[in-house]
Amino acid sequence: MRADRIELRGLRVRGYHGVLDGERRDGQEFLIDAVLAVDTRPAAATDDLSLTVDYAGLSERLAGIVAGEPVQLIETLAEQLAQACLAEPAVRQAEITVHKPNAPISLPFGDVSVTIRRERRVPVVIALGSNLGDRRQELQRAVDELAATRGLRITAVSPVYETAPVGGPEQPDYLNAVVLAETSRPAAELLRRAHTIEVVAQRTRGVRWGPRTLDVDIIAYGAETSSDPALTLPHPRAHERAFVLAPWLDADPGAVLPGRGRVAALLAVLPGGGLRRRDDLALRRPA
Repeated sequence: MRADRIELRGLRVRGYHGVLDGERRDGQEFLIDAVLAVDTRPAAATDDLSLTVDYAGLSERLAGIVAGEPVQLIETLAEQLAQACLAEPAVRQAEITVHKPNAPISLPFGDVSVTIRRERRVPVVIALGSNLGDRRQELQRAVDELAATRGLRITAVSPVYETAPVGGPEQPDYLNAVVLAETSRPAAELLRRAHTIEVVAQRTRGVRWGPRTLDVDIIAYGAETSSDPALTLPHPRAHERAFVLAPWLDADPGAVLPGRGRVAALLAVLPGGGLRRRDDLALRRPA
């Protein structure tokens, strides 16, 4: 799904950026274009400005950067403007063009500009589980599929734990692991990707808490919270699942579950029986 766009073009601001002394002394006019990728549906459904981009307020902030502390390169200025746009919660991607139409060039020219594109990268925690077939192979395949996902970069893969099943019918033990990643994709898109990876593994959902070839669960998506039954964030039962917390803690000793606190403290109060670390089944993190 492609995001909607909000465009602010031709913002004119006097600034004092450049390498030459005269540019910093006398200043010149810069033109700014900002093209923002935003999901406008929440704002459109509620008519709530706080759920989209206040382009009047944003234009003032961008103008303040251009008129503010001088830098030598318009590349540096573009980066500062992009980061200001990404500080807006609704903005997923920012494309910034800085035009310098009065650049100190001795030959006739129409414009000098630099265009950059930056994406918001959200930390995400994804739990994997399998208790049918070649369990380690299923986990590794899931890691490889996640690594091949556009807009997602794996930053860590936890050790593997073997876990006695909790609830449901009698079934084999699970292998569990946690993947840490950064993504520019919205949580809903990431959920659809997780379901696709499960389908490829021939995951079926006939029995609740029943055996399965593969589970791919989004545990946390940055600090985002959601009560949507399709994707509750953070995962509503993660704080009571040692098979999620133990590998997560191994991958990130300082991990925090949003709304619940430090993972180390949450894990410390859970019973440790039925959970075994399997270093002989380590997963490979794709390059």
